Amino acid sequence: MSDTSPLPPVRLASEPELARDALAAPLLSRAARLARWASPATRVDAGGALLPEQLPAAAGELGLSGDDAAASVSEAWRMAVDTGLVEITDEEQGTVAAGAELRRLTGGSPHDVLTLWLTALDAVLADASVPDLDGLIDAMDEGGAVDLSALDWDPQAEAEFLDGVLANLYLLTVGESGPGAGPVPLPALAASMIVPSDMGEPTDDILEQVSDAMMRLDDQFRLLEPIGLVDHRPVDEALLEDAESGTDGGRPAASAPGSDDELDVARYGMVRLTPLGLYGVRARLLEAGHDAPAVGDLADKGADALLDGTAAFPPPAAHAETEQWLARREPLAAARELLAAARGADAGGPLRRLRCQQALSLVGAVAEPALREVLDDAELGGLARVWLTERGLPDVPPPSQDMVFWLTIDTVAAQLAAEGDSEELLALVQGLAEQHSGFFAAAWRVDHPHTADVLEAMGRLHPDKKTAKEARKAAFKARSAHGG
Repeated sequence: MSDTSPLPPVRLASEPELARDALAAPLLSRAARLARWASPATRVDAGGALLPEQLPAAAGELGLSGDDAAASVSEAWRMAVDTGLVEITDEEQGTVAAGAELRRLTGGSPHDVLTLWLTALDAVLADASVPDLDGLIDAMDEGGAVDLSALDWDPQAEAEFLDGVLANLYLLTVGESGPGAGPVPLPALAASMIVPSDMGEPTDDILEQVSDAMMRLDDQFRLLEPIGLVDHRPVDEALLEDAESGTDGGRPAASAPGSDDELDVARYGMVRLTPLGLYGVRARLLEAGHDAPAVGDLADKGADALLDGTAAFPPPAAHAETEQWLARREPLAAARELLAAARGADAGGPLRRLRCQQALSLVGAVAEPALREVLDDAELGGLARVWLTERGLPDVPPPSQDMVFWLTIDTVAAQLAAEGDSEELLALVQGLAEQHSGFFAAAWRVDHPHTADVLEAMGRLHPDKKTAKEARKAAFKARSAHGG
């Protein structure tokens, strides 16, 4: 991802929950068990791998058997060494001992566990970016070195491709549909990396690239699932057999991203980030310099940070963030802080007041004194009256006409900033024009920094040509009156 714009906020599980998931991840769990199993009699080779005669006992410790047992043991042992769960005490003798990280893993805080899991994740991602071992062996020259040109493999490009895939998967998970969205088809994920955004119908060459990328992702997600990053449904083996035999059974996988055919998409592989995977990918995005907020980041900050920080949040995330912020404060004091932070004639003022109004809707009647204190405030008086009236509280003074029009302009400006030309805004614009026959004649006089912008938007959005023309004329008068 080269874009540095803020990502949608993510709702993360708590650190204790994430730490439990990390400890339960098969690969890290096996690595920890082998680290506890290792003894003074355990021997490794010059590369730190268990000697062949040690593998059966290690497999028995993990309860593994069959043809893949040795490979699984070797993978878990390598993870134990890479993460410091095991330390090589004497390279010449090949002796080992439990590492300091094992004590952190078993007796440390949830944060300690997650820090170690991130180290393990880095190691697995590095492995997932390496080409197939068979190709690696074939590419070795007589001196034992690897000829990367023969592999057609660029290590940095491979790592960046996988990071990009995970970033796209993260975006699909934390977007407005939220973490409840279903798994993503591998062809769609591959297409998000291959197909240019401005391309109409993909060419055969592009579809072939998508198909190749899909199969590469299938292999990589098989490696990433044991560390707990993803839930992965592999590509159907029958499709692979069809592709190898030269039949067209594998071809729809390439065309699936843009195909209208009724295909069983799941056969082409599905993947989703786990809660632990969300945590891990976000940590990597933050390390790479991306703005990747999480719900709860603002809970210990001031009301100004809350209102500005949630300005671009989708409504559910803004609601959740505000709930956490309010939970740490006494309601009346929180209401006063929110109202003070909502003031301002700057460009972000209307949206801050909208977020303030939404936050105050979560505060009980105990906040009444704070709202009554701003009844005469030019910027907050209308908002306060709405809050008091909605709760059926007595003695709410009626607003002046100037206040009504100012609040109307402020509300539309906030909606424009939050959602742009949305259907909700169109309905609001139509309602205003229908309910107030002289709206535009009065609205252009409103002393609000966004009056002209709001009237121009009304002229752009209103479907009735006559009404739209009135709005544009009013916008022109507003700009002339205010020197804009």
